[in-house]
Amino acid sequence: MTTITEILKSQGVFQYGVTALQRPLSLDIYRNWLEEGKHAEMQYLKEHLALKAEPERLAEHLNEKQIKKLKTALVIAQDYFPHPHSQKIFKQLPLALYAQGEDYHFWFKEKLDKIAENLKEHFPEENFLVFTDSGPILERDLAAQAGIGWVGKNTCLIHPKKGSLFFIGEILTSLDLPTNSKPIPDFCGNCTRCLEACPTQAITKAKEVDARLCISYWTIESRQIAPENLRKKFQDCFFGCDICQTLCPWNEKIFKFSKNIEILSKTNVHNKTETSNEQDLIEDLRFLLTASGKQIEKRIFGTALKRAGPFGLRRNALIFIANKKLSRLKPEVEKWSKDPKLGELANWTLQEISTEKI
Repeated sequence: MTTITEILKSQGVFQYGVTALQRPLSLDIYRNWLEEGKHAEMQYLKEHLALKAEPERLAEHLNEKQIKKLKTALVIAQDYFPHPHSQKIFKQLPLALYAQGEDYHFWFKEKLDKIAENLKEHFPEENFLVFTDSGPILERDLAAQAGIGWVGKNTCLIHPKKGSLFFIGEILTSLDLPTNSKPIPDFCGNCTRCLEACPTQAITKAKEVDARLCISYWTIESRQIAPENLRKKFQDCFFGCDICQTLCPWNEKIFKFSKNIEILSKTNVHNKTETSNEQDLIEDLRFLLTASGKQIEKRIFGTALKRAGPFGLRRNALIFIANKKLSRLKPEVEKWSKDPKLGELANWTLQEISTEKI
């Protein structure tokens, strides 16, 4: 185990846990969530259920050849605030904190791959498979078992010192490692800030999010347009939503020591559009509504925004413009009023911005 610790520390990993691969403790809860349709149109979640039920057989399911049975998971945490690979994608559009830089599916996966390669050098007879959240694993369940944190009422994994602003990745291995990690107790207590703050009431009860109501789902994952009754509730969120995390008491210490604390408060982030900032915001939105798909793809290449793509970002821009009453962008919005996919939304936006001018 000392060797494992040394290898991880040499790669800049200081928060990790070890747990045996077994049937997820929350599998029945997850299955019920799927059966109730709260995964919205993310059908791949349902399709991966069998894989998630038996993580120790994941290599077989993935047709990995000449591999021993997987026994153990190394669960690794990686802070994303401040973003370790930040880049200014847009000048003023508010993005979820995790998305304010290079897509973690690239740099975090690369980091995990290097660790796995190092481990393979020390244990050549063993096997190592690397996953980020794109893998068919109930990773928060695995991370909780590994002592990385507890699952909060907002469904985020929370650590008493690190808060919830971190990614988790896994290295599944055939090594039979001692699992000395102890689960961290649930310290949410009677706090209900996240449930009360969610604009769409997507956190339907403690530890459950209904994707059909979630701002992050509609602005990132969905390939559709949100129903009209939800659009105004998105307020000033453009890509993703951090409201339930920014109001969590366990993240206060993380934000307190950040030089960028002004971007965290919903009041400051989403309402700060004075003069120069307002002009930058207008330019960001104008770009999305006038640039070609290829131009948008070039701007967002290598970032999490690629998940939404040109269609999703234009859709988000129209809702954002409506909620901010940015009437200066009326000509750009009108351009989309007869579009087969965005026409209805563009006309709704035109109605909204006609009621008030900036």
